[in-house]
Amino acid sequence: MYIVAIAWIYVTLLMALTETSFVAGVATFLFYGLFPLSILLWLMGTPERRRRRQRAASAEAGAKAGGGEASEQSPGATTPAAPPAEPPRPVR
Repeated sequence: MYIVAIAWIYVTLLMALTETSFVAGVATFLFYGLFPLSILLWLMGTPERRRRRQRAASAEAGAKAGGGEASEQSPGATTPAAPPAEPPRPVR
């Protein structure tokens, strides 16, 4: 999807460069390229934002139902990771 957005920005940038004045070029780029594309990308991202919000709500509900361990931590806190494994020894 982003390749289409990049291509559209490229096309509108070239359209803006061919305008006769700077103001017309900026207006072309903004009103044909940047504003419509930002609205389109925002609308196309709505399902993903909804899924992310539902996952966060279900994770929070699971943490509260799981004994309250996660609710005592700050919202951004995570459990400590396991120490890294030892690298393999060279063969002699």
